[in-house]
Amino acid sequence: MKYQQLENLECGWKWQYLIRKWKDGASITRYQDSSESSAAVDGLKKLEHQPTQVIEWIDEHINPELDNKLKQAIRAKRKRHFNAEHTHTKKKSIDLDYAVWEKLSERAQELGCTLSEAIEYLVSEASRSETASKKVNSIKADLSKLLDF
Repeated sequence: MKYQQLENLECGWKWQYLIRKWKDGASITRYQDSSESSAAVDGLKKLEHQPTQVIEWIDEHINPELDNKLKQAIRAKRKRHFNAEHTHTKKKSIDLDYAVWEKLSERAQELGCTLSEAIEYLVSEASRSETASKKVNSIKADLSKLLDF
């Protein structure tokens, strides 16, 4: 296994996941009866500061359909948590308008590269263009000084 499982941390994540699902209106318990379900949810709410008991609650009360989704969410959360420790693996995000993303995507396809590589290419091209423009302007200024004399 690539990422270490930290029981206390992951139990907290599981608790947060289940509470968020419950607040969103999803059925997090295996019970059909609303009184049993609300009693189980009340029990879960009380376990916020007792992370290891969350595992017992999950084993006893979780909706079987939600169990696999919970495992997937925790695996993803664990990966993001450990990847965030290093800058080269930390997930970065940028806010792009759809039209900008579409143009960037088309350019990346033309270049046959990823969006990140396309951005890097375009930035380096802009830098080279700026440097060349400065040189041309400098040469023009020098040439005009020579011609004025």
